[in-house]
Amino acid sequence: MLSIAQRRDFRQMLLAWFDTHARDLPWRRTRDPYAIWVSEIMLQQTRVVAVIEHYARFMQRFPALDALASAREEDVLAVWSGLGYYRRARMLHRAAQKVQAELGGVMPKTAEELRDLPGIGAYTSAAVASIAFGEAAAAVDGNVERVLMRVQGWDESNASATRLRETAAEFLDAARPGDFNQAMMELGATICVPRGPLCLQCPVQPLCATRGEHLTGERKKMQSRTVSHAFARRRGRVLLAQRPKDASLMPGMWELPSLESGAAPQSLRVLEVKHAITVTNYTVGVYDFSAAGDEALPKTEQVMRWFAVSALHEVALTGLARKVLKKLGAFPKIAAHAKSVTDTDSNMGVR
Repeated sequence: MLSIAQRRDFRQMLLAWFDTHARDLPWRRTRDPYAIWVSEIMLQQTRVVAVIEHYARFMQRFPALDALASAREEDVLAVWSGLGYYRRARMLHRAAQKVQAELGGVMPKTAEELRDLPGIGAYTSAAVASIAFGEAAAAVDGNVERVLMRVQGWDESNASATRLRETAAEFLDAARPGDFNQAMMELGATICVPRGPLCLQCPVQPLCATRGEHLTGERKKMQSRTVSHAFARRRGRVLLAQRPKDASLMPGMWELPSLESGAAPQSLRVLEVKHAITVTNYTVGVYDFSAAGDEALPKTEQVMRWFAVSALHEVALTGLARKVLKKLGAFPKIAAHAKSVTDTDSNMGVR
């Protein structure tokens, strides 16, 4: 355990490093609580490099809370498409509607009040309250847990969630809580990484009990699965199938029609892609039915519709469908003005 004086030194070292080395990210250029909230929801279990373009597109379409609250859910999902974990988008939309309808469009300013909104837990409420409103609330995600465990020399047996939250609160810089929380996450994402930590570059290395890699939790073992999908394009339109509204993953979203194994001849196979969803790695075979007659199109109980390629930006596509359509040249390009800065680095522990 670090002493009170050592924790003070830790804060000073960490914030000095952050002031110099913090990544220039679009959501760090504002104190708008809505914009910060959107970024924190997007960053859950998602790398920064994947979030930046989606964040720019989302904020362009829904620049303020009232715009998001008044939007249709399918439009929100369409803009979110490709980012994954679509429940986040649904909860974000419902929370915006609650703020607009019940709070006059004004976001709560404390972590406790923010937790009353759909989709906001302990981490997100503390992050938004500290960054946007300066509340001394410690935000604890996977990155912060790893940093604390290594600094303290703890393993899984003596690092309960309660103990980690209490320790994070003791380390927190009450004068700069938002910067401190971001600095802790930045350290975990760029220096104190899960495998091969860059200890010689760590600003708090002199105070760290571990000073090197140690186990901070087992990763879930990935499963493998092979699936097949049909691609059909005619007269500037593509055929899509809607996932069931009661599906456990991505309910109601649009994808390429599924094919049973062996249902299409290998001569129609035009693409193979790899795609990961939660703990499953998929090998996806795509078969081109564009030249086939209607009678040869795949039969499914799902609702199927033809969509104009030019309008696919407005469709709530699954990430896999978006990936395949892009590779086959059947997805409209994003206008240059919708793009933001790029980033080569990688909450819930990734960022």
